[in-house]
Amino acid sequence: MIRLVIFIIIFVVFLGFIVLNLQNTSDLSFGFITLENVPVFLSVLCSFMLGMLFSIPLAFSISWKRHAAYRKLKKAEKEKEKSTEAPIAIEDSTAAEIEKNKSAYGID
Repeated sequence: MIRLVIFIIIFVVFLGFIVLNLQNTSDLSFGFITLENVPVFLSVLCSFMLGMLFSIPLAFSISWKRHAAYRKLKKAEKEKEKSTEAPIAIEDSTAAEIEKNKSAYGID
């Protein structure tokens, strides 16, 4: 609900900006071409849209990196769970003989 109210407020401010600047025009020069009598709100709107367009890949790359780190963490946790389960004992006859000859305190 609060997001809707914030969106409506931003939209009203944006519309107010457009209405107040309908008569204001300027010339835009791109170096090789000059556009004359372009409304100010149109140049601001185009600049905003281009900024959003160029920021989308950045937002997705950050999201992908976070998701990859999360998956890596979950995979490490699963591997840790598997390693803490009952380990498989490998019998070594020489190690068993050495253990049999030791006293309780590790002194022969």
